[in-house]
Amino acid sequence: MQGLIIVHFVLLTFFCLKATSTWSHWPTRRSANTTSSSMRISTYNLRYDSMPDSITVQETLASLPDPLVVPQYLGKSGEQPWSTRRIKVAQHLLTEGGVMASFQEGLVRQVNDLQQLLGDDWSWIGVGRDDGIQAGEFSPVFYKTTVVDLISWDTFWLSNTPFEVSKFPGAGSLRICTAGRFTLNSPTGPTNFSYLNTHLDDQSDDQRRLGASLILARAKYEAFTTNGPVFITGDFNSESTGSDSGAYNITTGVLPPVPINATFAATYAVPNGTLDNFIMDDLKGVAPRFSVSGNFATYTGFNSPGDTSVFTRIDFVFGGNNGDWTADGYRVGTSLTDDGILASDHRPVFADISI
Repeated sequence: MQGLIIVHFVLLTFFCLKATSTWSHWPTRRSANTTSSSMRISTYNLRYDSMPDSITVQETLASLPDPLVVPQYLGKSGEQPWSTRRIKVAQHLLTEGGVMASFQEGLVRQVNDLQQLLGDDWSWIGVGRDDGIQAGEFSPVFYKTTVVDLISWDTFWLSNTPFEVSKFPGAGSLRICTAGRFTLNSPTGPTNFSYLNTHLDDQSDDQRRLGASLILARAKYEAFTTNGPVFITGDFNSESTGSDSGAYNITTGVLPPVPINATFAATYAVPNGTLDNFIMDDLKGVAPRFSVSGNFATYTGFNSPGDTSVFTRIDFVFGGNNGDWTADGYRVGTSLTDDGILASDHRPVFADISI
């Protein structure tokens, strides 16, 4: 009997070791930071702080419910104050493990709150669009300082006078683009890339087309001068198809750019015959199909769950076709949690990129 037990033990040990050896060769899911040349980036329209209050971040943290208590499922509906939504925004982004996080519609309080919630490992660039300092909405770019270094940054206005605080005639609001040059740290050496973030107008298609033309010209300049990857993120208020798709089609090369400010064009000119066919690729379309999530709409409104009447795809991540990058994955997240709170009327968009 004892000998039989020993035989069983030996056989069991053999099969366990064999199984371990076999499983060790199976592919595993790669996280956003598996390799030093990979990064996860995101874009998220926050919905501006339309119901301001005096509740601090610490007060919100102190009032978080017991996580072991069953929530009232879908107990809340409609738009909630930023003081309620901000924790969920930060939690989602930190859980995703990103390196670059760009936003739209954030007022100065929202930008400062996110800096506090994301922590000391993060910093950001950007200005308020109404005065070039802190008035009005920001299009900030947050970056993880332990992984990415900032080289330089600036802001330009998407108008006929892009170097001045200005509004395009007929547009609903002033519109800006935040442009930065960064270095992704790597044990084998630094890798530079350019990153532009924007929010085009919700009322004027002419503004959206001009804005896309200005940004495309700047992206082409970045590609030429840095000889590195260029990425554009933002809420375009322009779908990829239909009557309002002008900005998207200009960005992706389906339509030619419209005329832009001569001084801007001269400042960011590239030599003739250089990058003549430069456009931006929609990462949703070039990432491996299996690695593209099932969610399509990026704008959902604050409608009740199941009401898809306003669903549209207007938030994008683009990469310059000059190359030096690969899209490894693309995912549209969710802003809805079981309690019924929508962190925003948009969904966050995440892209995994190797450069």
